[in-house]
Amino acid sequence: MTAKAPSGVWYEIFVRSWYDTNGDGIGDLNGVTAKLDYLKSLGVSGIWLMPINPSPSHHGYDVTDYYGINPQYGTLADFRHLLSEAHQRGIKVIIDMVINHSGNENRWFKAALDPKSPYHDWYTWANKYTDLASDSVTGSTAWHAAGNAHYLGIFAPTMPDLNYDNPAVRAEMIKVGRFWLKQGVDGFRLDAARHIYENFAWDVDDPAAQAKNFAWWNQYRRGLDAVNPHTYLVGEVTRDRASELAPWLKPLDAVFNFPLAKQLIAAAKSERNLGLGPTLDRTYAAYEAVGGAAIKDAPFLSNHDQERVMSQLDDNPQHMRTAAAMLLTLPGEPYIYYGEELGTQGRKPDPDLRQPMRWQRSPTAQGETTWEAGNPANGADVSVAAEQTDSQSLLHLYTRLIHWRSEVPALRDGGFRAYPEASDHLVAWERTAPHGTVLVVHNLSGQTQTMALDVPGRPHFSRVLKQTGPGATIRVDTLSVPAYTSVVLQ
Repeated sequence: MTAKAPSGVWYEIFVRSWYDTNGDGIGDLNGVTAKLDYLKSLGVSGIWLMPINPSPSHHGYDVTDYYGINPQYGTLADFRHLLSEAHQRGIKVIIDMVINHSGNENRWFKAALDPKSPYHDWYTWANKYTDLASDSVTGSTAWHAAGNAHYLGIFAPTMPDLNYDNPAVRAEMIKVGRFWLKQGVDGFRLDAARHIYENFAWDVDDPAAQAKNFAWWNQYRRGLDAVNPHTYLVGEVTRDRASELAPWLKPLDAVFNFPLAKQLIAAAKSERNLGLGPTLDRTYAAYEAVGGAAIKDAPFLSNHDQERVMSQLDDNPQHMRTAAAMLLTLPGEPYIYYGEELGTQGRKPDPDLRQPMRWQRSPTAQGETTWEAGNPANGADVSVAAEQTDSQSLLHLYTRLIHWRSEVPALRDGGFRAYPEASDHLVAWERTAPHGTVLVVHNLSGQTQTMALDVPGRPHFSRVLKQTGPGATIRVDTLSVPAYTSVVLQ
């Protein structure tokens, strides 16, 4: 039997909320290892771990030691064991690289408070001309007091920005990346990638700031490639248009497609295609112009900074299923946020978006994390144990869709072309690979929809290859798709 092709799907894990192996209520790295078989059965081919470095916060985005493991999560030996077990199962591992800023409890920053220290210039300090009242590009206070001095921290006072005009900072952050590659990680999710040089509103779309960003990321890539030329870099670039994301595909392998996430959810919620097909055509054309023939993209529905998909869709299970089916039939390498496959709910503030993963029906069962109380909306039914036994569950749908990508090469590796939509309740696209073209059709609505298949200049599709539910039929040249159903035609 030949090995199954990888699905190309990634899965984002907040270790603290994942699975607890030592009974302290906090998820740990051994807990990630313990659940690798679950991830393997789901069909994902990679995992992204949110920050695992030491940090005083629950979220970890204020790193105190870039070479260490958060002791609440375990040890470097535990991490190496996780990497080894993941790789044995064909699962890649990337980790969050919090590279724009350190934590204010980092020894570098503590040393930097002394103007005579060589570390002082590792950070950015106000001078007599600085407007200390300026807001940062993130909308928060940019400058923070430290004694008589003020330092730049565009996210929070606990997150002082590193100064990438200093060659010592660049050399150190490349060294950090190489250290983790040598442990065996497959790459990095680059936090706040655009903010290395975009700190204020006037830096946005400034060609000089953009050029400096790209120069740094090209230098970073060259530095990492010396250790592993296959290092995968996916960037968090928070922009609203595909044309603003495309240039980042030169230095990086992919960037998260924030505008697409909004569009997928809007289409699922409204039950209308909202011009999704043509929008995707334009998106991928912009990407291919920069990144070459293969479509480099990191589509997703939500992550740790956004309200959970099920909450955005007002707890409508049919809309959730539609959103999942659209995501997992797109080009690139899709990302799933832990618990999304169960229909976990969560609205802001941020801790409520990062709640415990539910494995068993009881929130106090062995292995459940209890560092934060779970959302009452996520009852016993929103658990792996409950959904594994229900063949109609969202978990089963996610598993099936992810496995489609392994089974149908065009869904995983194929190009993209929007198909003329017969109704605004349908969205359809062709995925073409050397071994054939498939047509993907999603019925976004609660009524059966039909569409013509005799489109001039397009391939002839005559067989239903996959469907998320029963009942799709082709009669002569007309496809009939039941309510809230997705089909793949050959």
